[in-house]
Formats: sequence, C-alpha cells, structure tokens
Amino acid sequence: MPVQVQKVSDSASFPTEVDVVVIGAGIVGTCTAYELARKGVSVALLEKGIVGGEQSSRNWGWVRQQNRDLYELALAMYSLRRWEELSTETGRDLGFRRTGILYCTKNEADLARWGKWGQAARLQGFHSQILSASEANQRASGGTSSWIGGVWSPTDGRAEPSLAVPAIAEAAKENGVSLHQNCAVRGLDISNGRVTGVWTERGLVKAGTVVCAGGAWASRFSHRYGIELPVANISGTAIKTTPAPEIIQAGCLSASNFVLRRRTDGAYTIAVPGRGTLDITPQGMRYAVKFYQMYRSKIGKKLKYRLNSSFWNGPDAISSWENDEVSPFEKNRILDPAPDRKLVKLALKNLEREYPALKGIGVERAWGGLIDTSPDLVPVISRVEHLPGYVIAAGFSGHGFAIGPGAGRLVSEIVMNETPITDISPYRLSRFSDGSAIRRPEMM
Repeated sequence: MPVQVQKVSDSASFPTEVDVVVIGAGIVGTCTAYELARKGVSVALLEKGIVGGEQSSRNWGWVRQQNRDLYELALAMYSLRRWEELSTETGRDLGFRRTGILYCTKNEADLARWGKWGQAARLQGFHSQILSASEANQRASGGTSSWIGGVWSPTDGRAEPSLAVPAIAEAAKENGVSLHQNCAVRGLDISNGRVTGVWTERGLVKAGTVVCAGGAWASRFSHRYGIELPVANISGTAIKTTPAPEIIQAGCLSASNFVLRRRTDGAYTIAVPGRGTLDITPQGMRYAVKFYQMYRSKIGKKLKYRLNSSFWNGPDAISSWENDEVSPFEKNRILDPAPDRKLVKLALKNLEREYPALKGIGVERAWGGLIDTSPDLVPVISRVEHLPGYVIAAGFSGHGFAIGPGAGRLVSEIVMNETPITDISPYRLSRFSDGSAIRRPEMM
C-alpha cells in the first residue's frame, strides 16, 4: 500500500453488545464514534481493513470552507472550529494548521463565480477576499503565470491525513470506544423491522443503532436491505513529492492545472484537479439517471470511463452473500487502486512549468483512491426511515476529510435525537427519491 498511515492497536476485548455500532474507521466513522463516546454512549467501531486505510488517508489534506456548496458551508465552517478543538482535546498533533488557501485563475468566469459565491457565503458568516491581478500574483509569487485574479481564504487550513484519523481513533479508544480492525461487518441483524445489531466475521454484536460510514462500500452494503444510496465511486490520483523548498506562504494553492499542499515533512501533496476515472459497473448503471446533471457539468466532463474487473468484484458490483459467509468486504480489505500514471506525469509537468524553482522535484510515491460521490456532491447524513436504527453517513464526494469532524458531531446528534448543529434537510437520503430536482453541481 503506497499510503503510509500511523498504526492503531485494537481494543483488548471484542464486544457482544453496545449502544451503537459504527461501520468504517475513516474520518467520518472515527469522529462519529469519538463524539458518541464523549456523550457516554457505548460504541463499537468496526473496520474491515485498518483505521484510515482508504480515502481518509488518500485525499489532498485540504481543510477548507471556500468554494463549498452553500448547503454544505455551515457544516464546513463548524468543522474548521472542530479541527482546532480536536487538536487540544485529543492532545495529539493532527497536522492541522490554519495557513490559508489560495485560488488563482486566468478565467473571468471563475472570478464572477467566486464573487457571487462569496456574497452568499457572507450571509452565513464566512468571509474570503477576491484578489486583483496584482494581489493574486503577489500571493503566488515565484510562478510563471500572469493571473488575472484569485480568491484568498485566510481562515482555511490543512491537516495530515496519515496522522489525523489514527490520532482521533486513539482518543476515541481513551473515551471508551471498542475499536476492531480487520473485522468486516457482513450484514445487519434485524428484528421486527428494526436494526438490532450487526453480523461480523467474528460473530454478532447487538446494538440499537448502526451507523454506516463505509465510504465507497456504503451503497453496496445498504442495497442488501432495499436502500437506494446513489453513489458513484470515482478513482482519483495524488502524489507525494520529495522534500522541496517552500514556494508560497499559503498552505494550499489551486490553479487550473494543478493543486498543492505543503506537508509538515517538507514535501508537497499535488494532483491535477477535477480529473478522475469512473468505472462502468452495475451500481453505476443503476444510478446513471440520477447522475445526469453531474455528468453534464464541467466536473463530469473531466472524467474518463473504463470497464475493468471492478465490474465483478469492486464496491460497485452486485452479488449476494449470507451473514455466515465470507463477504466482499473481507475479500477486499483495503481499496488500493493504481494511480493514473499519466496524471502523475501531468501534475509534475504542470507544477515545474509554473514554479521553475521546483525543477527536478521527484515523486516519493503516488497513489489512487476511490471517492464516494453523490449526484449533487453533497453528502448523505441521514436516518433511513423505513429501517429504524440505521443511519447513513456517506457520499462525501471528496469533502469527507475536511468536514469529517463536523459530520461526526452531526451524526452523533442524529443518533441521540439532539438539536443538530445545522439544518439536516440538505443531507437527507430521501432527496434522491422524493421527487426533488437533483441540482447540477457547480462547486467542488
């Protein structure tokens, strides 16, 4: 596995009964377990692979509010505050720093879009600064481009994916969470029409509530119970460079043909924005109509399509199994798709062309990851009305790392029937089946 993640040890004893089972120890599941435990709830956090082994350690490491969907902005703003609090509460370094995020452009349409978004964002209490050409070029000094403008969000930040989720998992254990890795949940235990626990490869764990935070696998798991969770799993590529000089003051920079984040170890995480691959799969075909608006958007037009073995054995495949049989989740402990080598070369070329000072920078490693993407790029954080006791937190569309702490708090409030930190209606699962129009995604 090309991604290095801080190791976390399992809890000593395996539970037979808890208040809540959380499926998936990525950023969302781990934060959910942590928040519930701090409320005095007994929690089992079960992971088919390792803590943070999939997309939660494979993302860019950006922690931003800027350019969020306006429905998602309040949760993003809360998450930024929670990132800061978690560093103190856990007593661990999550790699979180408020170093600002800089967007630069040569496109007038980008400036108009950012300006319009910024006016609406201010109504929610978020403020960023539209930059003139001189201001953008000054902030991105050292580059070869002549930017016509940009946007600067000084309160945004970055964190280290390989450190953050394991650190929160350790804190969750200290608060009483029972953590077990290499322990796939095969299915739900259902009695009298409601969830009463989960069947795992180690046996039954009884629970009154089950939270599915399974990332790319959540839709396939849920479909066994007649739950339609429309998700497209898009394969992305990211790169860790060799250590290199610091070229800008901002922690993260987004240009049209590359993005970068300064890492705490002196290297960069870089990628080509908006580029990815969508495998042709049974699940993808089932939900294709719901993704019509996304495929028509500029986001969808940047995707490549392919048919490969994931049609039969990936998270978007279709097969049946019993709770006492080996499940697809055990057969694929950690999703580790190969990086797109063309994107690796393109990202390096674009970065070196913009910043000659980085000429000769190397690739320490490159990796792929599957991004569970909803039709409107807004996550599903929702009870399932026809299956009491089942809560879904999935479809984060590449935003899960940044908004994971806020999502964990929100899920805990849904489970506990508490007043939520923000309006939950934009995140309801039923928006894809109740006749509501699916909006075309505009912001990433």
